[in-house]
Amino acid sequence: MSGQLKKTTRGEEAAQQRASSSEEQQQEKINEVRGLLDSLTEEMPSFLSDATIRRFLRARSWSTEQATKSLKETVKWRRQYRPDAISWDDIPETENEARRTHVADYLDKNGRSVLVANVPMKQSKVSAKEQIKHLVYLLEYLATNSADEQDDFVVWLTDFRGWSISSTSLSIARESMHIIQNYYPGVIAVAIPFDPPRMFESFWKIAKNFVQPDMKEKVKFVYANKPESLKIMADIFDLDTLESSFGGRSTGTAFHINKYAERMRRADKMRGASKDSNGHNHN
Repeated sequence: MSGQLKKTTRGEEAAQQRASSSEEQQQEKINEVRGLLDSLTEEMPSFLSDATIRRFLRARSWSTEQATKSLKETVKWRRQYRPDAISWDDIPETENEARRTHVADYLDKNGRSVLVANVPMKQSKVSAKEQIKHLVYLLEYLATNSADEQDDFVVWLTDFRGWSISSTSLSIARESMHIIQNYYPGVIAVAIPFDPPRMFESFWKIAKNFVQPDMKEKVKFVYANKPESLKIMADIFDLDTLESSFGGRSTGTAFHINKYAERMRRADKMRGASKDSNGHNHN
C-alpha cells in the first residue's frame, strides 16, 4: 500500500514538474512576444497583458512570430476602430439589437459566458456598420470581463429557428468571422447553431470557407428533434438555468432590457467606456 502511495506521489510530483516547466516555457514565449512588440506594449498596456498575449499564442499554435504578427495587426485595428471606447449608449436601436444578440445572465457548467443570438427572429433596424459595432462592443465586453481567463471563455448560442437566406447577410457574416478570428482569437470556446433548417446547409457550405479550421471544430450543430444532439446542451449547460426554448428547464429567463442596460452601463463605467451627459468618455 505504501509503495503504491509513493508511486502516486511520485507521479503527482512529475505531473506538477511538467506543468511548471510548461508554464515556464509559456512565460518565456510571452516575454519573447512582448520584446518583439517593443513600444506597442507601452501604447496599449491594458490590452497587451500576459493573458492576451498567451491567448494569441495559443490561437497561433505557440508561434511567437505568428502571434506577434497578429497582435501588431490587432493593435493597428484597435488604434483606428477604438473598440475600448464603444459604450452601450453608442449602440443605436439598443433594445431591438440587444434582443437580437446579448450576453446571457447565466454561465455554462464551466463558468463560461454565454452569448445568445436570436438573429432570424428579429430583423436588424440598423446598418451593417452598426451591426458590426454592436458585435465588437459585445466581444470587448466579454474579453474585458474575462480578462483573467486564458482562452476559450465564451459559448456562442444562436437560435436558427425560422432562419431564411434573406435574414442573414453573407458580407456581415464574413466580416464578423474576420473580427472574431483575427482580433479576438481564443475567445469563443464553442459555437452552437440551434435547430437550423435544412436550407441553412447550403449557406453554411459557403460561409465555412472563411471559417478557420480550429473554429470549424468548435461549431456544434444541435437539433431539437434529435435527442443525441440535445445531449450536447445537457453536457454544456445546467438545464435548470437554460431557457426552455433551447431545451432547458428554466422559465424565468425572459430578457429584461432595463436590467440588461444597467448591467452593460456598469461594465462600461468599469472599463472607462461610459459617456457623460455631453457624450464624452469617462477615462
